[in-house]
Amino acid sequence: MPRLTVVTLGVRDLARATAFYTAVFGVNPKPEVEGVSFFELRGTWISLFPIENLAKDIGLEVAVPARGFNGITLAHNARSRDEVISIIVEAEAAGATIVKPPHDTFWGGFSGYFADLDGYHWEVPWGPMFDFHDDGTLKFK
Repeated sequence: MPRLTVVTLGVRDLARATAFYTAVFGVNPKPEVEGVSFFELRGTWISLFPIENLAKDIGLEVAVPARGFNGITLAHNARSRDEVISIIVEAEAAGATIVKPPHDTFWGGFSGYFADLDGYHWEVPWGPMFDFHDDGTLKFK
């Protein structure tokens, strides 16, 4: 079965992005690899890599960053409405831009959005249809 194991974000300032995600995730990157930061999360890793190096590795040139929405969001599902609020507050304190404050959603949940230092959009949702298992995996009820 296919699975998503690593999401790599091309960042403009690796040290600054690493500090941001350390604050937001509450964990330090590991293993220590010079020039890239890896954050081990349940089921998926987030890696941060300087955008110029990522483009070079792929064999592309860095495009001028687009303003606005690029069509992709990342999500950190919360266990409660209060946790949604807490995560959004922590992200803002770490330097995120709150794009949409926590609110009731059309699908019966509660959600907010923030943009990280490089403009990547994160949704922090909670919904009554989500169930966290003891191993930390998220399932639909």
